[in-house]
Amino acid sequence: MPRLTLSRLLATVATTAAVSGCALTTSLPPDATLDQRLAAFPVGGLPLDAPVTVHWDDHQVPFIEADSDRDLAFALGLVHAHLRLGQMEVLRRVSQGRLAEMGGPLAIDIDRSLRILNFGRAAPEIVAAMPPATREWVDGFVAGINHYLFAARELPHEFALLGLERERWQATDVVTIGRLASTDINWLVWFRLLPLRDRPDWPVLWRRLIEEGTSSLPSFVSSGGDNPLATLLASTGRFGSNSITVAAGRSATGGALIASDPHLSLSLPNLWLLAGYKSPGHHAVGLMIPGVPFVAVGRNPWIAWGGTNMRSANSDLFDISGLPPDAIRSRREHIGVRWWFDREVTVRETDLGPVISDAPLLPLREGETVALSWIGHRPSDEVTAMLGVNTAHGWDDFRSALAGFAVAPQNMLYADVEGNIGQVMATQLPARPLDLPGDIVRPIEDAVAWERIVTSTDLPYSFSPPSGFLASANNRPAETDIAVGYFFSANDRIERMAEILSGGGTIGIDDLAALQRDVYQASSVRLRDVLVARLAGLPLGGRLRPPSQGVADLIAAWDGHYAADSPGAAAFELVVYHFAAAFLDEDTLAAYESAGRMFPLLGQDIAAASDVRVSPALERALAEAAEALDTYPTWGDMHRLALAHQLGSLPLIGGRYRFGDHPAAGSSSTVAKTAHSLSGERHLARFGANARHISDLSDPDENYFVLLGGQDGWFNSSTFLDQWALWQRGEFLRLPLRPETVRATFGRRLVLTP
Repeated sequence: MPRLTLSRLLATVATTAAVSGCALTTSLPPDATLDQRLAAFPVGGLPLDAPVTVHWDDHQVPFIEADSDRDLAFALGLVHAHLRLGQMEVLRRVSQGRLAEMGGPLAIDIDRSLRILNFGRAAPEIVAAMPPATREWVDGFVAGINHYLFAARELPHEFALLGLERERWQATDVVTIGRLASTDINWLVWFRLLPLRDRPDWPVLWRRLIEEGTSSLPSFVSSGGDNPLATLLASTGRFGSNSITVAAGRSATGGALIASDPHLSLSLPNLWLLAGYKSPGHHAVGLMIPGVPFVAVGRNPWIAWGGTNMRSANSDLFDISGLPPDAIRSRREHIGVRWWFDREVTVRETDLGPVISDAPLLPLREGETVALSWIGHRPSDEVTAMLGVNTAHGWDDFRSALAGFAVAPQNMLYADVEGNIGQVMATQLPARPLDLPGDIVRPIEDAVAWERIVTSTDLPYSFSPPSGFLASANNRPAETDIAVGYFFSANDRIERMAEILSGGGTIGIDDLAALQRDVYQASSVRLRDVLVARLAGLPLGGRLRPPSQGVADLIAAWDGHYAADSPGAAAFELVVYHFAAAFLDEDTLAAYESAGRMFPLLGQDIAAASDVRVSPALERALAEAAEALDTYPTWGDMHRLALAHQLGSLPLIGGRYRFGDHPAAGSSSTVAKTAHSLSGERHLARFGANARHISDLSDPDENYFVLLGGQDGWFNSSTFLDQWALWQRGEFLRLPLRPETVRATFGRRLVLTP
């Protein structure tokens, strides 16, 4: 089956357009000013107890003031729906395995696989067990979404294009979207490695990959390879990020500092939105997931928080071939299909979890019956946990709130107005032994580890360390007495942050902003040195023809920075691409990339190989790179960042959803992350930093945010792309916390009345 991202899956819309005509005739909305967009916001006859004020800045960032928590929750639901209703409706259907309703019969296998994964499996139990205050908050938020959905005179473009109908939201929808965003990073690694398990050397290769992945820390798998399910999940999950906290004693401002830049799919609209609000029980500003009612990254009057994915192993695959037939339960699922006949499918489950080997898109061995155990299939209340974080007054509140947090596993960073900093491992894990697993699919006897679940209260934490700073970049966490995970991020980002933060002197906001844009990659320098050292083994003592010698000189002189205008970065990446293609077999190359360990593993292979094997591949790579450099003389000529909606790859009509194509700095393991697979041609960064945040805890109003793109999900809105220029320049929007500052600086105001 061809590789499918969500956008390519939706390409069936255009494929069928020749018959239905809907895609070709569904034009984008006309240009809309900010005032025109705000005129669409409902302001009267609302189910409120008292008037609510929504202040808006020039970038359509809201700050809500309400006299009750319930009214605030309702207004927040209105705001999310106003800004991102089209995006939210697509996410809702993806999370429920309903893509065929939008994309037609090509999506049936994806839907069947998603129904087996069953992101909403625990949602009814989670909602039923929510504390009253949480349930009231979620119900108010959902009521706001529904009011906007059914009151809107004009619906977002996605409704007409994808054939969406108005459907009432439920609290379980919110939880299920949260579970979709909490996809386990291990799945994406497994999906690409599973086809390699029949190799004769698989046990050795697996051991090498997992030892490398646990000994240090694999950069994100930037795509799902050829597996459409993995690629879809990679476009929606929270898999990367950088986060830094600086204690008051190291801060140039005298207050603790926090800086975070989450890493997600690079598409429009952004997978975050910005908001601030205040009511008697809630007061915060920050980044929110559309359709989820808490601030994931931000601050309140007392503390600030950020986080990075822990990459912990929240899942296991178990061989259940020996289970008796009565240990497997079945249910029927109805899949609605646009432009075709609906389909009924069978989904099987066990006490260990769903029978994932039934998923048509997973490349398991013929006849192998495998169940997936995932913490996300168990009830855990991340909404209550994060609302606890959002309202925490200090470290004890923060840490206790996260005891109920399970997925997606987070290294949560903390700073407070007293100048303290801290870090908590927010996850729930089976109590596995430290031994490395012998294969991706475990024997059923290993399931005994799932009889005891470890929470954040059982795991190490850090508070006010002597260094005066804490940093996290999806790296391996502190040592524990259980196995936390197997595929952590490469050391480049965490080492670079530690190097800069460990220098003498104080650290200021400008320093953190510069660090978020840093593009140095040490692993590339190490591999460069290995390659340069092997040049002496080439024929004629390393003397090359002029074009190849020019490439070798560029590499040797390169400083390891992936600046967009760097010829050295382009030369290095081209040589590595062509060398790896000649030096490694296709499966090994795929394995190294899947585990995110390409450069260190390739370097080890080169060091162990003779000149007889290395020299021909290196000579060929230099020659091919020299030819490619005529077309791509700098890194930014080859490495690109597209400003495009997920529909931008549609045939026939995709051009209307593409809004820019720019040179991109950074690479897969730079702090300023723009992840990509090895490539010898022009390519797009698919995953990386898509939002930035910095707060100075010495002043409630010193909070800075920026989105890659813009705040509004409404096509052709003036705020659909307006933050892109700020992003390019490394600038931010200021989101004050004090209501009086908001009133003085936000230029527009809507008063919502009962």
